[in-house]
Amino acid sequence: MIHRTARRTTRLTVAAVLALAALATPAVAADPGPPPVPAPQQELVPGVALTPYHRWQLDTPDQGMAPFVYEPSAAEDSVEPMEPPVELDALIEYVPPSEVVRGAAAPFCSKRTGPHQRRVEAWLKLKVDGKQSAKDCAAIRTFQRKQGIRPDIGFAGPVTWARMRWLSAVRDPKALQKCPARAYRIACVDLARQLMWVQKGGKVTFGPVAVRSGKRSTPTRTGWHKVFWKHKNHYSTLFRTPMPYSQFFSGGQAFHAVYSSVYSTSGSPGCVNLSYRDAKRLWNKLYKGDRVYVWGRRP
Repeated sequence: MIHRTARRTTRLTVAAVLALAALATPAVAADPGPPPVPAPQQELVPGVALTPYHRWQLDTPDQGMAPFVYEPSAAEDSVEPMEPPVELDALIEYVPPSEVVRGAAAPFCSKRTGPHQRRVEAWLKLKVDGKQSAKDCAAIRTFQRKQGIRPDIGFAGPVTWARMRWLSAVRDPKALQKCPARAYRIACVDLARQLMWVQKGGKVTFGPVAVRSGKRSTPTRTGWHKVFWKHKNHYSTLFRTPMPYSQFFSGGQAFHAVYSSVYSTSGSPGCVNLSYRDAKRLWNKLYKGDRVYVWGRRP
């Protein structure tokens, strides 16, 4: 009897100790797993409720746009988007800040090797060695002055090279034949050269013009698409930015103007960006139902 009582007392003591230990030990919360996926595109199309999405269902978030959207009224479309500053579409070269400071007092010729040195040298039929020389700088500078590129210091930057790509496409119609010729209208987007144009029956009816496509993490989707919605005064609540003259062709990816330079080295979140002037002209060159063909890869 004594042994049984002792054992019962021992068990009660152990239980009490464990209970006290449990109270003293902070509770460990269960792992909630990954945070819920935000759905900012819920507001992408005003008045259209969208269902939540999962990361693995999309290649870029903007694909969450609903396939059926409202038709803007005539009164809404009659309002033209805000005009950008005159200088916005100017050909302003991206150069190292030190070069700008150095050339503030008087024009000079840059001794720096630009990121597109070899390509620019080849285009100007110079010795292609990828190294800036006095001869290279003089030739590049002459080209920049003729094209209105500033600052004209002979630096082989992205704007200079983009202008050369554009001139090559304009001068040689064969350069535009990578886009399939069809009897209907096609908006052609060449990602490798960052150019787009519109053609019908193989004849170019608009462009080519310089564009900025999606960056590596949010690429512009290649292949065949169709313009399914036009919204002149679109505002993206996904990216908190205006998208004037938007013409959507793949989910949330669209042709539209930007209030910045299309020559910046960073890509877009997936859309095909145009200068304000070019996007405004394109607005009356493409219509709902027109086909879009995108190919290549952004360099």
